[in-house]
Amino acid sequence: MAAKLIRVLCFSIFLAGVPGIIVTSIVSNNNGGIVTIGMCMVGAAIVLITMSATTTNKKLDIFNDVAAERIENRVQSLVQAGADENEVRALIRDTIDLTRGQQ
Repeated sequence: MAAKLIRVLCFSIFLAGVPGIIVTSIVSNNNGGIVTIGMCMVGAAIVLITMSATTTNKKLDIFNDVAAERIENRVQSLVQAGADENEVRALIRDTIDLTRGQQ
């Protein structure tokens, strides 16, 4: 909720800043006003970049020993049941690539 509010506020500053710079430069020759509006827009951009960098939803690729052992036991049971070990391991590699989006 807060991230969405920050995005909306930053977008509002951008949206108001561009016409503000244009109107200020046409109405008066006040460079201070133009620079002030521009700096507000820069501040909003920095806040938006910082917020986006800190609120990413990427999961870390952490190795789970328990899950790996469970998968290895399942591979061994498939091989003992008559499946080709190389094919089973190739299937697992393809599945990992698919879930990581590498295909």
